[in-house]
Amino acid sequence: MPGKKIILVINPGSTSTKISVFEDESEVLSRNIDHSAEELSGFQHIADQHEFRRRMIEKTLTEAGYSLNQFDAVVARGGLVRPIPGGTYAVNRRMLDDLHEAEWGEHASNLGALLAHELAADVNRPAFIVDPVVVDEMEPLARLSGIPNIERRSIFHALNQKAVARLTAKELGKSYQEVSLIVVHLGGGISVGTHRNGRVIDVNNALNGDGPFTPERAGGVPAGQLIELCFSGRYNEKELKKYLVGGGGMVAYLGTNDMRDVSRRVETGDPQALLYYEAMAYQVSKEIGACASVLKGRIDCIVLSGGLARDEMFVDWIRGRVEWIAPLMVYPGEEEMRSLALGALRVLKGEEEANQY
Repeated sequence: MPGKKIILVINPGSTSTKISVFEDESEVLSRNIDHSAEELSGFQHIADQHEFRRRMIEKTLTEAGYSLNQFDAVVARGGLVRPIPGGTYAVNRRMLDDLHEAEWGEHASNLGALLAHELAADVNRPAFIVDPVVVDEMEPLARLSGIPNIERRSIFHALNQKAVARLTAKELGKSYQEVSLIVVHLGGGISVGTHRNGRVIDVNNALNGDGPFTPERAGGVPAGQLIELCFSGRYNEKELKKYLVGGGGMVAYLGTNDMRDVSRRVETGDPQALLYYEAMAYQVSKEIGACASVLKGRIDCIVLSGGLARDEMFVDWIRGRVEWIAPLMVYPGEEEMRSLALGALRVLKGEEEANQY
């Protein structure tokens, strides 16, 4: 159809690169390009991988019958850039320099903007990122921790949260800028965001020890006991960080981050699995209640999303504790590739302007 926008979407992970092709809102190609440990071992820094991954993307597109000049834009998952408000951002030199220098941290997602820029520049097309994990729209009151040299930070599943918030607003017959929502991403990490008038004004740091415990993260833990553990001599710094992120939560309690396995254990009558799984839902519900107080009870909807939202038992535990606050909507799973494509599409269609980094 004439007028359709064709968009290349890139989502780099630690050992793979996902690519998709969208024609407007429809995904017409999806590929997952795996990278072996041997292939990646020769690169000292993550940013050094961009040429290698670029060649793999170009090869995959050629095999699928696509050339770069067919695309109206290239959009990629945003990496660890400096904290920025949400939205779609044009990739520019300052962003590329920050990602090369990795001042804000090294992560595979840092490759997204680098790859999008190179592929788009070859055919004089725009390159974008959308709602990276460092989206920061928190209000001043939300930043205070109680210790002057520790400020609460906004690190969360911004891409998916913003996407389902827009979907919810559409279902309610409103724009995202008109609604007040509590949005929960339920995955390996869990983030609970307070959305008001198109901004996430408060959210737990879903990476570095805040909010509910998760399948593999400890969440917020009692500070005094954590300090005692730090000086107990039982762990070094690296081990403790792993305990909090990657080795905490269900991994620490039950030895697994596979919640399908935990759910099966609950169904077969395992009392420990039931206790820990329901406790995770309990902590999510408490966080939702905290967000409700931020919004002074004026909430259009509570939204659950992410992989764990597929588990009806887990969702029902949360529903039973929070549905008195506001109506509950569930969007199981996450659609990062679609969310990225839609962010670029809004700019290409003139519905919003690309932000400048």
